[in-house]
Amino acid sequence: MGMMEQIAEAVVKPSEYLTFRLGNEEYGIDILKVQEIRGYDAVTRIAGAPEFLKGVINLRGVIVPIVDLRLKFNLGEVRYDEFTVVVILNVAGRIVGAVVDSVSDVLELSAEQIRAAPEFNSLLDANFITGLGTVGSEDRSRMLILLDIEKLMTSAEMGIVAEEEALAAA
Repeated sequence: MGMMEQIAEAVVKPSEYLTFRLGNEEYGIDILKVQEIRGYDAVTRIAGAPEFLKGVINLRGVIVPIVDLRLKFNLGEVRYDEFTVVVILNVAGRIVGAVVDSVSDVLELSAEQIRAAPEFNSLLDANFITGLGTVGSEDRSRMLILLDIEKLMTSAEMGIVAEEEALAAA
């Protein structure tokens, strides 16, 4: 098998996505970025932080900023109950938690199931959308918005990376 076939094969390999809900939309993120999934615990607030940065938790000795993606995307009424889920992510060498409405499942998507994201009216900036995944049969398919969670979490508007550095400097 030549080098080109190996490269082609690597590209076509199905990818696994963790899917979760925010409001009425379902999102998928690369499972390799997900470290664990846990319930929502009390967080320690950080003075002056943006509203969507709920605060930090101590996760086995690591201080982890917790971002509520529901607030980030202005999803109106946000409830915290026993169903609220925090997805602990490892992005750009940092551990960050993301609060979502619920985690659905882990899905494998092949290249054929992923379409480029058209310009569409989503809750978030198209820069953070890598594509749209289609799951299910023709008559009963559902759309997943595939997020580049690393890009989203390390974006300047999130301010998490800078926030953490400020904390470390304090």
